[in-house]
Amino acid sequence: MTSSKFLIIAFMATLALSSIDMGQAARHLLQITPPLLPNLPTVPTGIPSLPTLPNLPQPTLPKVNLPPFPSVPVNIPSGVALPPLPSFPSIPTIPTSFPSIPFLSPPPATSSSP
Repeated sequence: MTSSKFLIIAFMATLALSSIDMGQAARHLLQITPPLLPNLPTVPTGIPSLPTLPNLPQPTLPKVNLPPFPSVPVNIPSGVALPPLPSFPSIPTIPTSFPSIPFLSPPPATSSSP
């Protein structure tokens, strides 16, 4: 048990020290002058025109005569009564006025205003 604790502590210490070394290396890379890059070639500003598409003849589609749809008789019998809609229970309403509590309300006015 003691040896496993020692190995865990040694691993954590090694990890901490290696991250310090990586941080120092990264700082060193940021502080050095950037390498000289070759000049990029310039992009021409004039865009060549696209070739025009040739005018192709439009195909003609043959006219198709569809047979008429069969008529479906829609006869609703007039003597059939629909059942009544179910009644929903009434929902209680929330009161909008609160009852006055005598010791929290102000006293009534003693003089009448003109």
